[in-house]
This record gives sequence, C-alpha cells and structure tokens, in this order.
Amino acid sequence: MTKLAIIDIGTNSIHMVLAEVEPDFSYKILDRFKDMTRLGDGSFKSRRLSEAAMARGLEVIRTLATLAHNKGYERIEAVATSAVREAVNGGEFLEEVARQTGLTVRVVTGQEEARLIYLGVRHSMDLTDRFTLVVDVGGGSVELILGNHKRMIQGQSLKLGAIRMKDLYLKQDPPTNSMLQEMHKAIDTQLKSALQRFKTKRFDRLVATSGMVGNLTEIIYLRRTGRPVPQLNLATITVKEVRTVERLLLNSSFKARLAIPGLDPKRADTLLPATAVIRSLMERAGQEKVTISDKAIRDGLIYDFIERNRETLRTEQRIPNVRRRNVIYLAQRCHYPQTHSHHVAQLATLLFDRTKPLHGLGEIEREWLEYAAILHDIGYLIHSRQHHKHAYYLIKNSDLYGLTADEIEMVANIARYHRRALPQGKHATLKALPAGQRKTLEMLSALLRIADGLDRSHFSVIQSLAVTLGNPVTITLQTAGDPELEIWAARARADLFEKIFKRSVQ
Repeated sequence: MTKLAIIDIGTNSIHMVLAEVEPDFSYKILDRFKDMTRLGDGSFKSRRLSEAAMARGLEVIRTLATLAHNKGYERIEAVATSAVREAVNGGEFLEEVARQTGLTVRVVTGQEEARLIYLGVRHSMDLTDRFTLVVDVGGGSVELILGNHKRMIQGQSLKLGAIRMKDLYLKQDPPTNSMLQEMHKAIDTQLKSALQRFKTKRFDRLVATSGMVGNLTEIIYLRRTGRPVPQLNLATITVKEVRTVERLLLNSSFKARLAIPGLDPKRADTLLPATAVIRSLMERAGQEKVTISDKAIRDGLIYDFIERNRETLRTEQRIPNVRRRNVIYLAQRCHYPQTHSHHVAQLATLLFDRTKPLHGLGEIEREWLEYAAILHDIGYLIHSRQHHKHAYYLIKNSDLYGLTADEIEMVANIARYHRRALPQGKHATLKALPAGQRKTLEMLSALLRIADGLDRSHFSVIQSLAVTLGNPVTITLQTAGDPELEIWAARARADLFEKIFKRSVQ
C-alpha cells in the first residue's frame, strides 16, 4: 500500500486527509484533520493575506506536515486555492511554508479546482450520461461544473465565495437591507452570466458539495426530522427548505444564529451568503432539489494522483523496499538490459552467499552488490565504449533516495569495476570512498566480475551454482545450454577474486 497525505489550503479551512492507496488503485481514508483557519479573512478587499491570517496558516500547516511525517507519510500533495491564488503576497506566504515545512504547495487555477472537484464528485455517486451541474461553495470562490459520468464538459470559477461575500457586502451585523440587496445582485448577476456560458441550459440534476453545503444540509435535516442527517452523501434538500433557512439567517443576529440547531458556530457569519448562492442557483437552474456529495477537491486530488502515478504505484506495490525501488527506477530511466542485469544480480548474490566464509560481509554489503549488479550496464546509455565508467558517473549523479551518499559512492564504484582495470590507488573514483571501504569494494567487485562473466551471452545459460571453498575455489554450474562462452568469460574475470582472496578459481 502507498501512503498519501493531501493538504488543502483553502480560504476558509485548511484540511488534511491521510489515505492509503491499495494495489487495485482504490483508496481508503485513514484519518482527517481540519482547522477553520480563515486564511482569507479580509484578503479580498485588500488583496493581501493579513499577517495574523498567515501566522495562523503557517502554524496549522506546520502541525499537519509534522503529523504526516510522524505517521510515516513521506508523500504529501499540498494545494492552495483562491485566497492564496489572488493575494499579492500569496507567493511570499508559500515561500515561508516551504522554508518552515519543506512542502512545495501547488496553487491551482479556478479551472483546475473545478476539474478536481468534479473528479471527487464523479466517484461519489452514479452520474448518468445526461448533464449534471455540480456546485462547490468555498470561502473565496464558487465552482460550477457541467459534466456526466464520463467527463467534465465545462468548468467555471466564480468570485462568489462565502468569506468574499461577507467581506465585500456584509460589513455589519445585522446587515442593512441595502447591503443584502447589493450581495444578492452580485450573486444573481454572476450566476446568470455563468449559466448562459454553459453549452446547455437544461440539467438532469444539481449536485452540491463543500463544508458550507454540508452544514446547511445538517440544519435542514434537523428541522425536517429532528435528527442529524444519517448520511451526507446522496442526501437531498429542496429549494423551499433552502429559502426557509435563508430567511431564518436573514432575520437573525450573529448571536441568534449561534442558537440555530445544527449551525456550526464558526460558520455563523458566512453561512448566509453560501445559502444565498445555493438558493439563487437552484432558482436560475430550474432545480427543485439538490443532491449532496461528501466528496470534493481532496478526493479529487487522490484520484488525480492515482491517475498520474499508476506505473509508479504498480512498481511500489511490487517492490516495497524504497532503496531497491529507486535503483530500479534509475535502471529503467537508463534503458538497462533488464533480463541480463537481474540475472547477473541473482548470480552475484548467490556467489556472495556461497563465499561468505571468505569475505565475512553482511546483509548491507549484499544489498550494495545487488544494486551495483542491476546498474552495472546503464553506462551503455552514453556509449558502449567505457560504459563501466559511464555507469559510475550516472549512479554517482542520480538521486537514489534511501541510500546515503557513502552508499551511492560504493555502489557506483562496484559497478565501475565490473570490467577492465582492477581498482588502483591512482584512480580518482577510489579517493571518494569512505576510509576503510577499499577492501569491501574489491571483494564485491570481484564477485560482480565473475557473475557478469557467467552471463556473457545474455541468455541466462547459468541457472544456478554451487561453490566449494578450497584452493582452488571450485564453482559448479547448473546450466540450461552450452556454457562454454560463460566459462571462458568467468575465468577471464576471476583475476580480481584471485588477487584479493589469494586462491585460484576453477
């Protein structure tokens, strides 16, 4: 399973979900975290994130990143939406996030935000082949998406988010009639224009998502049934019920709203504009009811990650060891001879195991030998001539995550000495090796040279081997064909082994 953390830096809230992607590319959410940070408070008038909001945001993001790392989530996808996208100091804020947490946050456009929301919704309910209109009411923006079960057809991002509307129009509590009229006019004007831009004016259904919509649904269900909503996903609310809650909010002061059953106290000043958007959209789209989805951008980010990384995820499922996996990634990028390289690795580690009384090395050195064997021919990517030296250069200058700098140096040198000259003190590559590692390099290179010779034809003729540790050291081969070429090549490559262990090989 692949661990994935998603951090969504929104205008109203900062969320994190911790997920595990299964071998069949499904996923499960293991934990969720949310802080109503109100990063966008006041930013839409000034076009700047306030110092206080940035401090709150940094503290939350730092805490979430630390939590994810402590739980073993090294892969973190972080995105920011409208508040950061529109603020003139949004870049400065993200630079500070990177400095304090190491996270690279991707700022998504309104169109990309719409696409990600659609991905999440599409996987939460059975969309038909007819037109569905999806709305997500955020703190800074409202996304409208036209799509069906196959694809997103159109997406629009409108500047109608609940915090934005509050900051621009609801400047006192309770708001005056003129303030409400201005807000409703702005909402109606933008929605009318947006709906006219869609390719169709008739929608099979309306689907709504976001925390704002979820809280509105909770209030409606408590009023309707006296009980909380049993399941948010696929719950439905009517335009009549939305109008009733809007009137209730309109006629209540901030303090009075806090007493409304089901209302989240942290949304007491923003739920009115969000409700006004939903009501106006339902009326203009001709929809008597709206279906609720509990999936949105965060789930869309998971699906998007899976789609972008299917091959990588397959490899991770097949090769859970991050060190070995990154070695194979490098080999694949260099178009290595896969069958030959892995067969040489198998023969090299067999030789390592059978000759352990001679060299006395442990599991970590066995890993180095295996990795060098897998990578020993990647130098052909540059040129066949001196490909062993090219292999050294490619390994030394690659990001083999999971291996230390000293280990990379060792693996590069083992691969470098799989052919031609024996290690010599005058060679510059040896000078970078840690003190005391020269002997280990020579022993491992000696084994790799013989193993490479034992697959000289690249036809995997040598299936297995046994070793008798006398003098001479006798290697008995189990073959699947004529081994004459392999025996000749292995004898020619035994020079370093005979020098190091002071025993002949036959």
